[in-house]
Amino acid sequence: MRSDIVPGAAFPDYVLPDHTQVPRRLSDLQSDQTMVIVLTRGAFCPKDRHHFQELVRFHSQLIVGFTHLVAITTDDWHTANNMRQQLGAHFPFLLDEERKVQQDLDIKEYTDPEHDVMIPHTIVLKPDLVIHKVYNGYYYWGRPSMAELHQDLREATREVREDWDITDPARRAEWDRDEKDRFWPYGSKSMERTLTEMAGAVDQYAGRADEG
Repeated sequence: MRSDIVPGAAFPDYVLPDHTQVPRRLSDLQSDQTMVIVLTRGAFCPKDRHHFQELVRFHSQLIVGFTHLVAITTDDWHTANNMRQQLGAHFPFLLDEERKVQQDLDIKEYTDPEHDVMIPHTIVLKPDLVIHKVYNGYYYWGRPSMAELHQDLREATREVREDWDITDPARRAEWDRDEKDRFWPYGSKSMERTLTEMAGAVDQYAGRADEG
């Protein structure tokens, strides 16, 4: 992994086609929420399939916790869609068939020249693609458990949401004065918009990346 991909740095804002072949920009998928990105070897890997089974079960918690989940794979469109459908996954799979991410992040799994895949990684992001945690999943036990992701997202959310503890008298006074800038999402957008973003529909995102 590139030496600058560390907590506190910004993860690259890649543009890749999704499982419907529509170009998507990571920052559009994230909006202003936390996000987990899974860089996967692909459908052939039993470790990846098992990890995704756990992520699919965990996904409903991510939705109510206002956290997006995105997979990036070097599989082709057909293989990625087969895996997504077999898993029952309702989050985007982005396709890196040209190995753009693999090469840019320097995560080519050189021990597997047959498949030319990425070394699996899981990246936990705060808003604005700010890196909170990086997991190297070359060995299965290097991948985060769902309990660890829960802990990471608790820490990340506590750091970025000023209204984490609304029992704080100062927060209550601000709310009573209708000063909602410190309250998320009330100070930045509507709850309706937030719930729409978490609904899982492909057309929810701000726009196609190829439309500017």
